[in-house]
Amino acid sequence: MSSEHQRKQVEEQVLLLYPAMYRLAFAYVKNRDDAMDVVQESACKAIAGADALKNGGASRSWLFRITVNAALDVLRRRGRETAAQELPETGREDAYRDLDTLRALDALDERERTVVVLRFFEDLKLQEIADVTGENLNTVKTVLYRSLKKLKIRLTEGGPYHGA
Repeated sequence: MSSEHQRKQVEEQVLLLYPAMYRLAFAYVKNRDDAMDVVQESACKAIAGADALKNGGASRSWLFRITVNAALDVLRRRGRETAAQELPETGREDAYRDLDTLRALDALDERERTVVVLRFFEDLKLQEIADVTGENLNTVKTVLYRSLKKLKIRLTEGGPYHGA
């Protein structure tokens, strides 16, 4: 398969997954502009790396892995300044409308957040998450269940039903 053909396939896959890549980036950087920067950087990296693909087409997990890595790079550059005041105001057009849930994700470390966001916001199967994260399937399961327990505790303690 020609490199031009591979590049076009990657471009098509990026366009198809652009909203999902944005949601994933936003879950990390919690800022509309930074999320757009992450997606644009991810798209450029994917297209530039199209020649390296062996199967001739970009997989969803490959694009999500690039997006997660780009989002982590932004957080490192920013010095982990993801504070609650950076959360967008309600009424924004982003997919994450439940700010309590978004804030609860802050209780998770990067690895846990990646697994939860990919599973529940992007509806990836556990094996696909393992492919994105480079972890084995059992590790992904363990991380997911531990993360859900943390989130349940966080939402119960800080949520609207506390004490009910």
